[in-house]
Amino acid sequence: MKLRGAVALLVLVSALAWSTHAGDISGQWTATFNTQVGEQHYLYTFKVDGEKLTGTAKSDNGTSDIENGTVKGDDVSFVENLDYQGQKLVITYAGKISGDEIKFTRDVAGAAKEDLVAKRVK
Repeated sequence: MKLRGAVALLVLVSALAWSTHAGDISGQWTATFNTQVGEQHYLYTFKVDGEKLTGTAKSDNGTSDIENGTVKGDDVSFVENLDYQGQKLVITYAGKISGDEIKFTRDVAGAAKEDLVAKRVK
């Protein structure tokens, strides 16, 4: 009976450690990808507190604060409010964390969907 309890505890602790690690995206991430307006270069700086995600998205067009960000397990989402040539663009991100990569799909103001991969800066 003690062995069964120990194994169950080990499985629980391992699962909790993995789920905590899966959402630990704090730090800097880079991405280069093609869009309707040409190649974009991004540096994302993420800060995670529990399930809350904050930080910045710095691109060739300037720096935007990350808003409404969440990290739940290996799912991540946030909003970038980009000032593009005097126009406010709401860009919504949804992604899946996989080690040192995040595969994102972003919706640019409802006008375009773009896929990109962000990689952790080491």
